[in-house]
Amino acid sequence: MTNETTANRSATLYRMDMPGHLCPFGLKSRYLLRRQGYQVEDHKLRSRQEVESFKKKHDVDTTPQTFIDGERIGGYESLRQYFGKASAEDEGLSYRPVIALFLVAALMALSISWATAGSVITGRTLEWFVAGAMTLLGLQKLKDFEAFSSMFLNYDLLAQRYVGYAYLYPFGETLAGLLMIAGALVWISAPVALFIGSVGAASVFKAVYIDKRSLKCACVGGDSKVPLGFVSLTENLMMMGMGIWMIARAALHNV
Repeated sequence: MTNETTANRSATLYRMDMPGHLCPFGLKSRYLLRRQGYQVEDHKLRSRQEVESFKKKHDVDTTPQTFIDGERIGGYESLRQYFGKASAEDEGLSYRPVIALFLVAALMALSISWATAGSVITGRTLEWFVAGAMTLLGLQKLKDFEAFSSMFLNYDLLAQRYVGYAYLYPFGETLAGLLMIAGALVWISAPVALFIGSVGAASVFKAVYIDKRSLKCACVGGDSKVPLGFVSLTENLMMMGMGIWMIARAALHNV
C-alpha cells in the first residue's frame, strides 16, 4: 500500500506472549515489520486480563495489532495488505495424510531397490524409505510457506526465537532427503538432518509431553489435520537416526 521509504521508521506492535500461549501471528507481524525496515516497539500482552483490557481500550476483537504513525493497521493479514503482500491462510484431525505419505515413501524405496539391484529388499531400502519420507514431508511444507510457518511457530523452539528458521526448514528437510536418496554430499545432508531432527524432537516432546498442549502437527504442511504428537516425534527421530547413521557409515568408510 505504501512506497514510502521505511528506513528509520518505527511501528508499535501489541501481541500475546503468555505462559500458555505465544501468538504465532504476533511473531510474524514483528518479523514482517523488521523485514520492511521498521524498528518495532514490541508490547507483549502477558495475561488474559491485559489482552482483554487492550481490546476494550482500542475497540478491537483480536490481537496482534500494529500501529504505524499513530494509525492502527490491524492484525497480521491487514499488515500484509498494508505492504502489498498476498493474503495467507492455514488450518486444518486425521492420520490419513501421514499414513498415505509414509506408504508412498515405502513403495518408492522398494521401487528404487528393484530398479537398482533387481530386488525389493537391499541394504539401502530402509535408507531410501527414510530419505523418501523426508523429501515428501518437505514437499508438503513447501506447498504453502505461510500456512506451514504459522502452525510451526506454535511449538518449534528455534523458530519461536528466529522466525526465519520456519521458512528455511522445508528447504533443509527436502534437500537432505534428496541428497540421502542419491547418497551424495553426506557432509551436508547428515548434519542438516541431525540438526533439524534434534531441534524438532525436543520441541515436540516439550509441547506435547511436558506442556501437555493440544496442537496440530505441521509435519505434513500448513493444512494439516494431524494432531501434534507421536507422528511428528517419529518424523524427527527418523531424521536424527538417519543423520547419525550416515555420519557413522561415512566415518567407517574412511577408516
